[in-house]
Amino acid sequence: MDTIRRILVTGTEGYLGALLAPELIRQGYEVIGLDTGFYKERSLYQDGGTTPTTFAKDLRHVGLKDLKDVDAVVHMAELSNDPVGQLAPTITYEINHKGSLHLAELARKAGVKRFVYMSSCSVYGLSKEDHVTEESRVNPQTAYAICKTLVERDVKQLANEAFSPIFMRNATAYGASPRMRFDIVLNNLAGLAWTTKEIKMTSDGTPWRPLVHGLDIARAIIAVLQAPTEAIHNEVFNVGDTSHNYRVREIAELVGEVFPGCRVSFGAPGQDNRSYRVSFEKIRKHLPGFRCAWHARRGAKQLYDLFKRIDMTKDVFECRTFTRLKQLEYLIRTQQIDPQFFWKNEAGGIA
Repeated sequence: MDTIRRILVTGTEGYLGALLAPELIRQGYEVIGLDTGFYKERSLYQDGGTTPTTFAKDLRHVGLKDLKDVDAVVHMAELSNDPVGQLAPTITYEINHKGSLHLAELARKAGVKRFVYMSSCSVYGLSKEDHVTEESRVNPQTAYAICKTLVERDVKQLANEAFSPIFMRNATAYGASPRMRFDIVLNNLAGLAWTTKEIKMTSDGTPWRPLVHGLDIARAIIAVLQAPTEAIHNEVFNVGDTSHNYRVREIAELVGEVFPGCRVSFGAPGQDNRSYRVSFEKIRKHLPGFRCAWHARRGAKQLYDLFKRIDMTKDVFECRTFTRLKQLEYLIRTQQIDPQFFWKNEAGGIA
């Protein structure tokens, strides 16, 4: 079995990276971080965890020397979510598809043994299957999801005896993170419940979504890093639990139950046609030590307890740093990043 000691994690200052990197360090791995820094301006809370040395570098500027003596890459650093993809579809393609493929090609050339790619269950888009599996036809509906399918397709072709790509199709994440996101469904509903005591859905909430806690994603990544090569080589894994497929209205209702005094209401059928239920049996078979420790109600309670402890205000909940689209629009509007999403230095050039 491959010995994995030194790991490069891209996106260490993002929502999931802020959870994964300290956990890898606790597990005894040597971790190097890489992040362009779009979301590092503010943390929701401090947890005292050990953070890795992180280099401020755009994914598109990574070179072979950045991968020297690295045993595994965990690649999370992409433009995340559908609204950002709609804001800048061409840049999303340049970063999420071409940038990710560039990183994988460099990793193979540098002798990296494992390349763990954060894909998404959003590749299934709209499905009428009872439960989609890794073998189901993908049906991406957005630029973000399309790029995920392109990276999977192209990086698969790079696999050989010395280079093992693994593709983690995560369910929709939720849960507390220092680099919080309030633009994902459960976290957003919890923030509304805390700040307004009302969840007023504009749709009927009938679409299905699989959910997975950010800490369970971290546990799945660690399981992949520790697994025998034959169990993970060039494999695609849905990451989550089959019992954790929820209708959006169910998520709203359970959040409303956890947050005292919260009223929940629903509207007419919405325009968003993405709906899919996902089977997570494959990851249980290939990684028998992995099980999700969290479920949605426990995650909602975690957020309730956190908001109470930090005395979260509406201003904090609505802070641009915690919503990907708001933050990127701010960086563009204030000319801190250029039209290609590269940082500008004070002299007006590219940093």
